[in-house]
Amino acid sequence: MKRFSLNIIFLLFGLLLSGFAFPQRDWMLVSNENWIQIYKSDMSGSNYKRIKVECTIDGTLDKLVKILNDVNNHRTWIYNTKQSYILKRVSSNEYYYYTETTLPWPMQNRDAVVHIKFQKDAANQTLNIEAEGMPDYLPEVGGKVRVPKSANTWQVTVPALNKLNIVYVFEAEPGGHIPPWLVNTFVNKGPYESFRKLAELLRK
Repeated sequence: MKRFSLNIIFLLFGLLLSGFAFPQRDWMLVSNENWIQIYKSDMSGSNYKRIKVECTIDGTLDKLVKILNDVNNHRTWIYNTKQSYILKRVSSNEYYYYTETTLPWPMQNRDAVVHIKFQKDAANQTLNIEAEGMPDYLPEVGGKVRVPKSANTWQVTVPALNKLNIVYVFEAEPGGHIPPWLVNTFVNKGPYESFRKLAELLRK
């Protein structure tokens, strides 16, 4: 049951390199392992939880943007990502992409179309990323469940040379028949593993 639950909660993380500007709200710390802090809060109008990740890691803004823009290789660090690829590029800072996340049997894989925008301020050394799930952008694919709602933001600053402070907030509803209590029970493993792998890529 635990392994099954962890796969589900990371489905939400894996489908979300997307976002909104979320309002301030009360956050409860659920994990503080090494340099990664993970929080949860109630999600308005939903029984699922919103998740926030805060961490300070080695790296540069340029390297982070390069990794995030390498959509085809999201599967190497975003947990349970089976495939992802760009559908339409609007500009160098905006595009739509497709992503599919593997779930264990008997669950069906989830997929999503994400509209993502980058705003980098070189003078102030900040990076803001907003994206939003676009469930109606493509027809649904047989054998997969389209995620009906997803959103997240990245707020990245440079506190010191070759250091990045990241605040990542995401929310999603997985679609299908996954009870909220099951998803909400395990909220820390997936985000932790993804940010750990992201940190490894940034150090290379």
